Amino acid sequence: MTLSRTARRTAGWLLAAAWALSFPLLSPLEPHRLWGWCAACGYLAAAAATALGRRRAALAAALLGAVAVPLLWLVLTGQGQSEVRVIERSGRLLLESGRLYVEGPAAVEEYTPYLPGMALLGLPRALLGGGDGWAVRLLGDARIWCAAALFGSLWAGRRLLGAARSPLLPVLVASPVVALPLAVSGVDLPLAGLCCLALAAAAAGRPLPAGAALAGACALKWTALPAVAVAVALLAVCRGRRPAVRCALVAAGGTALLVLPGALLQPGEVWRQVFAFPTGRAEVPTPAGSPLPGHLLAELGSWGWYLTVALLMLGGLAVALSLLVRPPRTLVAAADRLAIGLTTAFLLAPAGRFGYLALPVLLALWSRTVTVPGVSRVVTGSSRLRPSDGRPTARNDRAGGHFA
Repeated sequence: MTLSRTARRTAGWLLAAAWALSFPLLSPLEPHRLWGWCAACGYLAAAAATALGRRRAALAAALLGAVAVPLLWLVLTGQGQSEVRVIERSGRLLLESGRLYVEGPAAVEEYTPYLPGMALLGLPRALLGGGDGWAVRLLGDARIWCAAALFGSLWAGRRLLGAARSPLLPVLVASPVVALPLAVSGVDLPLAGLCCLALAAAAAGRPLPAGAALAGACALKWTALPAVAVAVALLAVCRGRRPAVRCALVAAGGTALLVLPGALLQPGEVWRQVFAFPTGRAEVPTPAGSPLPGHLLAELGSWGWYLTVALLMLGGLAVALSLLVRPPRTLVAAADRLAIGLTTAFLLAPAGRFGYLALPVLLALWSRTVTVPGVSRVVTGSSRLRPSDGRPTARNDRAGGHFA
C-alpha cells in the first residue's frame, strides 16, 4: 500500500507539471508563461522527492516553484493579469473621489466588472501612494491582499469548526487550483475564501458569522449569490428555520450596506460594468471567451445569447430545487452542491473562462481537508456528533454535527 500511495502522489505531481507546462506552450500571457515554467520545475522536483520518499521536501519544492518564486517575481516586477490593476484603480478612485468606476469606459482596461467590495482590496496600494519601491509593490499589490483574505477566511473557518490541522491544505495551496490564480491575479481567491468561511460557519451552527461572510462575498462579485442559498439551506436542515432566517437577513443587510452606496452613486456604470460587460452585452466586448457551451451558443447571435441565458436560469432553478428536495446536511455536501451550481453557471454563462472553474474545484477540495478529531460519523438535527466510542463530547457539540 505504501508503494501504491507513493506512486499516486508522484503521478499527481507529474500531472500538475504537465498542466503547468501547457501554459508556456499555449498561453499568450507572459505572467501565465512565467508561472508555467516556475511551477513545472517545482512540480517535477516534488515528483522526484516523492518517489524518493521525501514528502516534506516534495511539498516545499512545489510551494517554492508554484507559489513563492512566481508570485514574488511578478509582484516585484509589476507584472500580472489586468485584474490586478483594475482592483488597484478602484481603490485609488474610492480614495480620491468616493467613486469606483470609470465614467463611460471606452476600452476593456477601463471596465471594472466587480462590485464595490473589491475596491477595498485595492486601497493599500492607494494609501501607499505612487512610489515604485519594492516595499510599496510588495505591500500594495492587490494579489497579496487577495491571498490574505483567502488564507484568513480558511483559518477562521477551521477555528469555527474546531477542526484539526490537515496536511492536505498545503498541498491544495501548492496545486494549480490555488497557485496559478494566486500568482497571476488573485481576484477570485477572496470570494472562494469567504464562501468556504460561510459554509464552515453554517456547518458549525453560527448564523451570524455565516451571514457576514456571505455579505462580504456578495459585495465582491454577484456570482457569490448561490452561496447564500446553499448556506441557508444547510442551516435550515441542521439548525432550524430561525438560524437560517437570521443568516439570510445578515447576508442581505450586509450586502446592501457594502454595495448600495457605490451603486447609488453610479447606477449606470454598475449596470454597464458589473452586469452587462461580463455577460457580453456592453459596448466593448469582454475578453472572456473560452470555448465553453454558453459562449459557443452566444456566438450564434441574439437568439443564441437568449438561449444560453434561459439555460443558465434553468440550471439555477434545478440547483435551487435540489436544495429544497434534498438539502445538504454536511459541510462536504454543501460545498459540493455549491460547486455544482457554480460549475453550471460558468459553463452556461454567455462569456466565461476555464479559469473560473478553479473556484468550484477549490470549494470541493477544501471541504475535504477539514477534519474533526475523534469524529467517525455524521448525525444532524438535535443529535450530537459522537467519537468512535459513542460518547458525546463538548468539542463535537460545538462543531455542530454536520460534517464527517
